[in-house]
Amino acid sequence: MRIAILDDYQDVALAYGDFSGLDVTVFTEPLTDVAAQLAGFEAVVAMRERTRFPAAVLRSLPGLRLLVTTGRRNAAIDLAVATELGITVCHTGYRPAAAAEHTWALILAALRHVPVEDGNIRAGRWQSTVGTELEGSVLGLVGLGNLGRRVARVATAFGMEVLAWSSNLDAARAAEAGATAVTKDELFARADVVSIHYVLSDRSRGIVGADDIARMRPGALLVNTSRSGLLDTGAAAGAARRGDIRLALDVFDHEPLPAGDPLRDLPNSVLTGHVGYVTDQQYRVFYPDAAEDLRAYLAGAPVRVMNPA
Repeated sequence: MRIAILDDYQDVALAYGDFSGLDVTVFTEPLTDVAAQLAGFEAVVAMRERTRFPAAVLRSLPGLRLLVTTGRRNAAIDLAVATELGITVCHTGYRPAAAAEHTWALILAALRHVPVEDGNIRAGRWQSTVGTELEGSVLGLVGLGNLGRRVARVATAFGMEVLAWSSNLDAARAAEAGATAVTKDELFARADVVSIHYVLSDRSRGIVGADDIARMRPGALLVNTSRSGLLDTGAAAGAARRGDIRLALDVFDHEPLPAGDPLRDLPNSVLTGHVGYVTDQQYRVFYPDAAEDLRAYLAGAPVRVMNPA
């Protein structure tokens, strides 16, 4: 079986996972023509949602028999069509701490102007910014699932008030996480920091739109480490460019971010390249599990199957 490992940007897959004895080709750059570049491969290991597998792409790969995704879900794979085509889709384990921790890395970097002050030191300058404390401020969480609850716990340690909203959140569940359930309008109007932690679906796409952003307090920070499709990034970037809000993003509509994209010179922002889940500990789960998925399939006993027959 010819196996493709995709989007190994750091070129570390073979160091983290035991793929010995397998016919593996590693792609360290994004694919430019998925159908052409994956022609002849019978198995693919996809790193999260870096490469998309919608219906048209799956139908263009008649030899594909196994698709392994790192993590427990992947909105970039059309699971129904994969099932229809007889493609087995398997997943790996996932460590949720990484993304929650990166959320706080972005919040602190933005509010204490870490990128600017780092640049100052390196350029021979000294103290050009005034930071903002977290204690006594308000955090608004859009979504209070596993990641949202982790972020809420840290906010409590910083002495922040935590507000939360989702389409089906009740007061008791919010209170269990140390948060107060509020309306969406109130959350955006009151929060000093808004952080998005929602599962992307057809119903939640664009759940944070221009009207929500317009309600934010002057100078408030909006953070998205979840999925770009949840946020009207254009509206958020426009607000940051005008100086209405500050913005911290780890996810983008087009990844990697294209050369010349206006986000690259966006003021009042901190940007990272979808590295929220990229940690040593995470890769020590992803790649060994992916190798195990491949070997189990070849042995005729697939594990962690997302679309069982």
